[in-house]
Amino acid sequence: MRIAIDARLKYYRPGGIAEYTRHLVLALAELDAETRYIILHHVRDRETLAPAANFRRVSTLTPSHHRHERWLLSAELLPRRLDVYHTPEGILPQHAAPHQICTVHDVHYLHFPQYMTPESRRYYNDQIVRSLRQAEHILVPSQATKTDLITLLDVPPEKITVHPLGVDDQFRPADRETIAAVRARYGLPQEYLLFVGTFEPRKNLPGLFEAYALMRDEAPEPPPLVLVGRRGWLTDTIDAAVERLELQPSLIWIEHAPRHDLPALYSGAALLALPSHYEGFGLTALEAMACGTPPVVANRSSLPEVVGDAGLLVDPDDPAALARAMRTLLADSDLRATLRARGLARAAEFTWRRTASMVLEVYRRAAAL
Repeated sequence: MRIAIDARLKYYRPGGIAEYTRHLVLALAELDAETRYIILHHVRDRETLAPAANFRRVSTLTPSHHRHERWLLSAELLPRRLDVYHTPEGILPQHAAPHQICTVHDVHYLHFPQYMTPESRRYYNDQIVRSLRQAEHILVPSQATKTDLITLLDVPPEKITVHPLGVDDQFRPADRETIAAVRARYGLPQEYLLFVGTFEPRKNLPGLFEAYALMRDEAPEPPPLVLVGRRGWLTDTIDAAVERLELQPSLIWIEHAPRHDLPALYSGAALLALPSHYEGFGLTALEAMACGTPPVVANRSSLPEVVGDAGLLVDPDDPAALARAMRTLLADSDLRATLRARGLARAAEFTWRRTASMVLEVYRRAAAL
């Protein structure tokens, strides 16, 4: 069996899907020493993701998200005589293998089209719908995403497998010395609130800022809000909220932090705030829990599935409720300790090995047809 996994996106866009692909490949290498895996890279990508003898890099010329990608990539892959092709980003070429599988992480563009550029909205609407019809099987990270595919896009339930994502082993409580060193490096105080993610409208940063302003208007003054991530698209409303609420002195922006600093940034925080309007999985909440940091998250989409009883759930459209939840956690050390213990135990259940074993079963079922 010859299985191709498309890793081209990691050259263009570091982040969630690239990390998903990386961890999936590494875990598959631990589970399966017999199948021949072809890992597709863009020709300019200097990193080779081939962790075992049965994994081989194949370089391609076709860039991710090219307007003619579906045809160009098909032409490149046709001579490879693949049995299974898997795209981790939900977009399939016209034909790559007899059995084609895609991972769909979320369909936020259907719920909140206003949070995307017109060009991106057109691209996803056209390509994802076509790929869902074309795919033999679809992998999703949460029951929430599966429900969306069934109710919004009329995908048959039997065509979908939920495979919860894992958390990297590096995410665990950091020791005091490491936390102190990272605090010093970024100029952080002893106590701070944390957001981790892309700075884009879907993450509901204006709502978080409204809640923080409510906390600031009460006594005592809240700890500063630290925002770790990178700027995405349509950030004008985010910048406008900061100006309108006069929050500049209370916010600390850390863009493009090295991944190895994240465990200490999580571990040093009093809480993680993730009031997103929509998350396909909510990996940052899981990473915070694995580091012993209690999350305050939106009570919608996949976040309740991930957090369970290890965090506080709030209506993301209610800044006052979000402010109360953050105030409660800051004031109640017993609650923080309880949620910390629950979070550590719950995060331990989410492993990439389990994720990869579910994907491998899908590969084998497809190839056996």
